[in-house]
Amino acid sequence: MRTLRLTLWLALALTFMPQHLAAQELDARVVVNHQQIQGSSTGVFDNLQKLLTELLNERQWTNLQYARHERITCNFNITVSKYDESQNLMECKLMVQSTRPVYNSNYTTTVFSTQDADFKFNFSEFDKLEFRADVIDNDLTALIAFYAYLIIGLDMDTMAPLGGTEALTMAQTIANNAQTLTTSAKGWKPFEDEKNRYALINGYLESAFEPFRQMQYKYYREGMDTMAENAERGRAAITEAIDLLAQARTNKPMSAWPMLFSEFKRDEIVGIYQGKGTDADKEKVSNTFVRINPSQNTYWRKIRQ
Repeated sequence: MRTLRLTLWLALALTFMPQHLAAQELDARVVVNHQQIQGSSTGVFDNLQKLLTELLNERQWTNLQYARHERITCNFNITVSKYDESQNLMECKLMVQSTRPVYNSNYTTTVFSTQDADFKFNFSEFDKLEFRADVIDNDLTALIAFYAYLIIGLDMDTMAPLGGTEALTMAQTIANNAQTLTTSAKGWKPFEDEKNRYALINGYLESAFEPFRQMQYKYYREGMDTMAENAERGRAAITEAIDLLAQARTNKPMSAWPMLFSEFKRDEIVGIYQGKGTDADKEKVSNTFVRINPSQNTYWRKIRQ
């Protein structure tokens, strides 16, 4: 468990830690699935997977110190659906997920999971990848860096109240600066899609949505991390966290975040409450998720059992 890292986050500002103390933040697994592409050399896809793995795992994204066992576990699964070899153009879908360990247990809990279908970029077999925060000129590296900072920021929000602000602001800067990319680059435009990258990060950082960020700390640090020591106290904190989730949805009813949360937390939430806790809490939590994601009512009814 990253208790030492939590102490560092609370005590030290992101931008003022000495460079020599810093270490890479991510333990990322990248898979490039090209089974849908026939008749092309696999070398370009193998090199893409290798370079993305190196970029995510070998780059220092912040100035924070991470021991190797403290790195954030995450997965980037890329499925190539179209490949124009003459233009080195790939159209892909990206499934990205991050997890964190739960204190005093062998359990890992999902912090973020989404699918990004607006993923199109140019890449040839012998290209090199590098990212510069001050120059956003490549859709591939911009997208990967965006999710790297988002994952780091979300993880930090679970460790300290609003702890990920600086990393999340970097993700926001990338999304805003990516407006300068070609018009064919999707996922970055305001009002293009309520679930695109621009909408996700700008909505997450709005002041009206702060209850959701406070929910992250309440749910993970005060709730999940307490469960092994005192299940009732941990469950009570998670119930309070769900109240904050409901408040965030009321404040921003069009936000994609409550729905996303309900989708990757569905089974975990059911496991926390089914056959446990008070009837009043189970009723309240179930009703909250019914409002957020009524398509999963079969699961939310299990909470009341």
